[in-house]
Amino acid sequence: MTHWFHRNPLKATAPVSFNYYGVITGPAASKICSDLRSSRARLLELFTDLSCNPEMMKSAADSYFSLLQGFINSLDESTQESKLRYIQNFKWTDTLQGQVPSITEDEAKEVHRSLKIAAGIFKHLKESHIAKLITPAEKGRDLEARLLEAYIIQCQAEAQEVTIARAIELKHAPGLIAALAYETANFYQKADHTLSSLEPAYSAKWRKYLHLKMCFYTAYAYCYHGQTLLASDKCGEAIRSLQEAEKFYAKAEALCKEYGETKGPGPTVKPSGHLFFRKLGTLVKNTLEKCQRENGFIYFQKVPTEAPQLELKANYGLVEPVPFEFPPLSSHWTPEAMAAFDLTQRPKDDRGKPKPEEVVKPVKEPDIKPQKDTGCSVS
Repeated sequence: MTHWFHRNPLKATAPVSFNYYGVITGPAASKICSDLRSSRARLLELFTDLSCNPEMMKSAADSYFSLLQGFINSLDESTQESKLRYIQNFKWTDTLQGQVPSITEDEAKEVHRSLKIAAGIFKHLKESHIAKLITPAEKGRDLEARLLEAYIIQCQAEAQEVTIARAIELKHAPGLIAALAYETANFYQKADHTLSSLEPAYSAKWRKYLHLKMCFYTAYAYCYHGQTLLASDKCGEAIRSLQEAEKFYAKAEALCKEYGETKGPGPTVKPSGHLFFRKLGTLVKNTLEKCQRENGFIYFQKVPTEAPQLELKANYGLVEPVPFEFPPLSSHWTPEAMAAFDLTQRPKDDRGKPKPEEVVKPVKEPDIKPQKDTGCSVS
């Protein structure tokens, strides 16, 4: 999946020591800061660890965020902020401005579930936390509403791609596959529209990817809709649907080339080189030829001038974000531990002198080699 889904670069972050000299006045506070250092370091290590699985990532994230929440919320679960809310600034880079492998059924389920969880995390941040930021998100930055919405929708669309691949392999009804493909194409179109007002210098590559996926799954929808029409003896309409599939597949091919030539953040994937992509072209061609033959021998139906309207609704397989909540506050956060942070001893900010801009090193992402391309098989 690494070389099929477009990804913006991983966000990098400046080191945080959690050393508050003078503020920490007791062992309980010292223990919390020590655990924060180690749990944050562990979480960041897992971002580039190829052996990491979702359970490991969740455990590390829960460990870190259960401790970090003491810096955000009061211990009595009221709406009051923690007295430590402003003690630490975090610095992150900005992702935009700053061959399909065969996978097992279990791996496909893991990819599907992880993407739904990711959508839920983005949704939770957008709806519950972004408004609380000390410094409001700037336009075009990662925490701005348009980008978060695009990430939510893209996660949903990519999760549905796994569902479509599975439905094709299990030979589900063409009507269901067409409806899923149509809904997925709409997701990609919606994500692309969400980014349309961003500066092209930062968003063009991402938008090319979203547009090519929209065309690709629109072609899938027309292809399988054509099979449904043929099964209903509507051969003329089936031919027109397949012709539309052919048109959108050609658009997707052209966009793959444009995407590869477009400069922008993130590694360049090569969808058109995948068997899953190429098989659709063959399927469209063969199905169209079959319809034309049968129309010439059996049906003798007129081919409509206008393409059929796709008003397809999938009643199965649609993806919704998995609801996300931060883990409970760590048990280390007791009133005694909070009292051991004495903010009156915090060094005063030297606001008279400009602070040098801190450079955040980019994350060195692992070079994941594509496995042997065996098509869209997921079991």
